[in-house]
Amino acid sequence: MPRPLVATIDISALRHNLAVARRQAGGAKVWAVVKADAYGHGLARGMRGFADADGLALIEPDYAVRLRELGWRKPVLLLEGFFDKADLLVAVQHEFQVVVHCEEQIALLETALPAGAQLDVHLKMNSGMNRLGFKPAIYHDAHARLRRIAGVRGIALITHLANADEADNPALPLARQLTNFAEGAQDLPGQRSVANSAADLLHPEAAADWVRAGIMLYGGTPCSRAAAEFDLLPAMTLRSEIIGVQNLDAGDAVGYGSRFVAPQPMRIGVVACGYADGYPRHAPTGTPVLVNGVRTSTLGRISMDMLMVDLSGIADAAVGSPVVLWGEGLPIDEVANAAGTIGYELMCALAARVHIEQIEQNNA
Repeated sequence: MPRPLVATIDISALRHNLAVARRQAGGAKVWAVVKADAYGHGLARGMRGFADADGLALIEPDYAVRLRELGWRKPVLLLEGFFDKADLLVAVQHEFQVVVHCEEQIALLETALPAGAQLDVHLKMNSGMNRLGFKPAIYHDAHARLRRIAGVRGIALITHLANADEADNPALPLARQLTNFAEGAQDLPGQRSVANSAADLLHPEAAADWVRAGIMLYGGTPCSRAAAEFDLLPAMTLRSEIIGVQNLDAGDAVGYGSRFVAPQPMRIGVVACGYADGYPRHAPTGTPVLVNGVRTSTLGRISMDMLMVDLSGIADAAVGSPVVLWGEGLPIDEVANAAGTIGYELMCALAARVHIEQIEQNNA
């Protein structure tokens, strides 16, 4: 019998969330972001769920090639562009579009782009986040340099927003970034891409020609509001079972480090899931979990292969009782918030040893 820990990926939820992203974007086209193996959901499953997207965007050139092998013929965008000449040649061969964010990439285009090749590029502006991109003052110069390269067919204009989920952040307000981008790209031709998931959900004024939807497509939210408020559905549900039950006396301790001590007699359950499966080790006592559909919480320190939960008030809980760690009935963002992290990390950290099942429901 296999270990009773299963991650269920709902393709129809992916499809539904893409429709939400498109609806929020107005008339803008949608890049569906599938980096990090589609946020842990699997590249092939992401491609299937996002079949109606206008393009797929990701970081990894090898995964981009895999998309072509799987049959994706619409645009593919490499969000960090190419890392060396070999990647550039792969991009040309497979007709990928590439982000250009530094002088070194432009120089490589000038010297290594094969004669007769045609490549669409997305010139990235550093509008204030200070990760990648050209600052507004030199953006026009970078654009002019790209235009002089014979093999550069089209130049789109792109930037990334640091605080779309916190528009009034005093260090970098959203309005300042939007102004920086507008002024730095003034009078330049080309389609524009500004909005990420947070902007798509909260700031329709940032939609431009394309939006780049990421976490929202998987049923997570990049802001403090619940995903369900935006009609987003969880695409990943992590389920397990109770594999052991212990009856504690007052004063009994639980788990490594004895971090939880029973204040009174109580029943606890042992769940087949731990940090080696991708559950956050730093999740504290009180992190929410469902047992038999009833909301309860973790107790003590998370182990490699197990975690403990409070069975108080769940009289019918026993070995074999179903457990939801996150997903359907328990938003992943609630678990992440309790653990001091974000839903993105939990999705991407799902371990290879976790069995994955794919379903499709009529909810799109």
